[in-house]
Amino acid sequence: MKITRVETRVVTLPMLVDAGATPMLGGRARTSIDMLLVRIETDTGITGWGEAFGHRIFPATRAAIDMLLGPMIVGRDASQIHAITDDLQRTLHGVGRNGPAIYALSGIDIALWDIAGKAAGLPLYRLLGGSRTDDLPAYASLLRYGNAKAVARYTSQALVRGYRHIKVHEITLPEIKAARDAAGPGIPLMVDTNCPWTVAEAITMARALAPLDVHWLEEPVWPPENLAGLAEVRARGGLPTAAGENYGTAWEFRRAFEAGALTYAQPSVTKIGGVTELRRVMTLAESFGVTVVPHSAYFGPGLLASIHCIAAMPGGSLVERFYCDFAENPLGEAIHPKNGRIAVPQGPGLGLDPAGV
Repeated sequence: MKITRVETRVVTLPMLVDAGATPMLGGRARTSIDMLLVRIETDTGITGWGEAFGHRIFPATRAAIDMLLGPMIVGRDASQIHAITDDLQRTLHGVGRNGPAIYALSGIDIALWDIAGKAAGLPLYRLLGGSRTDDLPAYASLLRYGNAKAVARYTSQALVRGYRHIKVHEITLPEIKAARDAAGPGIPLMVDTNCPWTVAEAITMARALAPLDVHWLEEPVWPPENLAGLAEVRARGGLPTAAGENYGTAWEFRRAFEAGALTYAQPSVTKIGGVTELRRVMTLAESFGVTVVPHSAYFGPGLLASIHCIAAMPGGSLVERFYCDFAENPLGEAIHPKNGRIAVPQGPGLGLDPAGV
């Protein structure tokens, strides 16, 4: 089953944004999300789909696939996933163990696992050793608004839609408190801050957030490589910590586990090297007693791959669903949780191919 072609496709999804509640990114209004898809063809007629990290960085990642990694694997046996990914990591280590090269590898790896599942006639989670499961609990991962009224509005909306876990991407107390007030007691509330603070600032904020019963504090320290600082926040701030979406390989997670920095590990399948490396992180986390809750702020094969990997975990986990709506998307209803749970696709491989791209 030889690889005959590797190609990339970019899909921009305009969001449906409520008036007066526009999400923000880097001080600018965020009105769309970019997806970088990877399509791999084989000489048997089986085609696999993957997704590489696309938000804001897709031109560089796309170039890495089109100009470097894609040509390197044409002619290889698509079933030799571990050999291909190991060869690519060894060959390309000089261009970085994080960033576009690893993002590119992620998309290729996901597509290869899609092919493997299709060739075996099994959904990916079954191929990975999981047992039959129809759906998984999802949490609503709200975008950043910087507006307490908008946060309360979307928190309430998510609860009406059946979510029972809420995450906000806010960095100030009024907005976070607005989410807690709207959710009420008993609803787990996670706070993702995207690395804004010094260690001292993060400890102060963690203690200030304690009365709001925060389930975890995510990426509170700049830079994300400051594992000793994150461990100090965990020890002195009084809140469980979460991080990992910005880690490039399982080795970075190992250093975080050894530092005692994490309560929850959040590998991102489109950034860390795909299904292969995500599974390595899961095994490593288990040996350190750390809970894995993958980062999955995606709406294509990256989301599907995350769902399958979680479904293959013995105890399962939460699926992150970036909380925004689109008029159309390539996966249709597959990306929409029902009553706070998201379906595990039962078709071969990832379960379905992107449509209309």
